[in-house]
Amino acid sequence: MSDEGKPVYKRVLLKLSGEALMGSREYGLDPSVVNQIATDVKAVHELGTEICMVIGAGNIFRGVSGASEGMDRASADYMGMLATVMNSLAMQSALERMGVQTRVQSAIPMQTVSEPYIRRRAVRHMEKGRVVIFAGGTGNPFFTTDTAAALRASEMECEVLFKATKVDGVYSADPEKFPDAKRYDNLTYMDVLSQDLRVMDAAAISLARENEIPIVVFSIHNAGAFVDVMMGGGRYTKISN
Repeated sequence: MSDEGKPVYKRVLLKLSGEALMGSREYGLDPSVVNQIATDVKAVHELGTEICMVIGAGNIFRGVSGASEGMDRASADYMGMLATVMNSLAMQSALERMGVQTRVQSAIPMQTVSEPYIRRRAVRHMEKGRVVIFAGGTGNPFFTTDTAAALRASEMECEVLFKATKVDGVYSADPEKFPDAKRYDNLTYMDVLSQDLRVMDAAAISLARENEIPIVVFSIHNAGAFVDVMMGGGRYTKISN
C-alpha cells in the first residue's frame, strides 16, 4: 500500500481500448460502460493524480481490418484515427457531466471539436487539474494507439502507463480460451517481447522500455479497480526493467 493513504503515482496515462467501451454490444458505445469508466477516472482524479488518456477505436473501425479487406492501409489508419476522436468526445462528455474538467487534443487538427495537440499546453492543463484525452493516435498511419499511448506518456513525463483490458493482468495465453493460462504478477519488457505476449505492440513496449515507463495492466471492467491499483492494491501485472 502507499504511504498515508496517498496514491502511488502523481501523473499517469490511462490507455483504453475501443473495445472496452462496447460492453456487451458488438459495435459502438455502451453509455453505462462509458459512465462506469468515467466514474473510476473521476475517483482517481479526486486523489490528486494528474491524468491523461488515450482511447483506441476498435469499437468503431480498425485500420488493420480495413486494410486486410483491400482498403489502402494509410487511408484505413486515418479512418481509425478519426474514430478515436469520437470515442474521446464521448468520454469527455461523460467526465464533464460528473464535474471533471476535460480537454481533448487531437493529433489530426480538428479545431471545431478539439484542441490541436500541443505538448506544453497539455502539461499545463494537467497541472491545472484537468483530464487530457489525446485523440487521433500519433497523427501518422502505421502506428497503433498503443504506440501513441507510449509516446504521449513519454512526452508528458508520466510515471506509469496504465493499460486497461478485459482481464486482470497479463497471461501466457487468452484466459477466456485457455483456462489453464498462466498469470504473471511481474514481467520485464524483454519478457513481453521474447514471449510475444501481445499485451501491447512491440513498438509501444520498446518505446516504454527506452524511456523507463512502467506498464501496469489491469481490468477496467472491475468497478473501482483503477483506484485500487493507484493505491498500491488490487490485481495487476507490472511490466518494467
